This record gives sequence, structure tokens and C-alpha cells, in this order.
Amino acid sequence: MLTQPLIVIPVLAGLIVLLLIKGGVENMFRIMGNLTIKLIIGVLLLFFINIFGAQFDIHIPINAPTAIISGVLGVPGIIGLFIINQFVL
Repeated sequence: MLTQPLIVIPVLAGLIVLLLIKGGVENMFRIMGNLTIKLIIGVLLLFFINIFGAQFDIHIPINAPTAIISGVLGVPGIIGLFIINQFVL
């Protein structure tokens, strides 16, 4: 439902305007940079888990939600994704 461009683009534009009003351009770029770095770290963590976990039949798909969860929550997020993947799905 939220993947339609008519919904996503105004929401992102609104968030950018709120960040500009609240803290200025420098703060906005710092927040976006931190989130980007966490997203990249999350993807790398999932990649290495999938490579080393192949021996134990562990596979967590790499997509946007799993990367965000693993990047923001770190190791507890990866453990939660593993539990969801093994026992719920």
C-alpha cells in the first residue's frame, strides 16, 4: 500500500521539510548519513550471516525491511529476524 509513488513521494518530501525546519540542513544531512551508514552495516551483517550460516542452513533474505531492522537494532534485530524466519515462516 505504501509502495505507490503517489503516497511515498509526498511523505518523503514532508519528512525532508520537517527536518529542514527543525534542525537545519546540517542536521538533516547528519541524520540521513547516519541512517545510510546503519543500512549499509545491516546489509553487510546479513551478507556475512548468510555466507557463514550456509553451513548450518541459516538464510535470512536481504531486502529493505531486513536491512533496516538489522542496521538499526543490530545483533538483537538479527536474532529476531532469525527467530521469525525459523519458527514463524
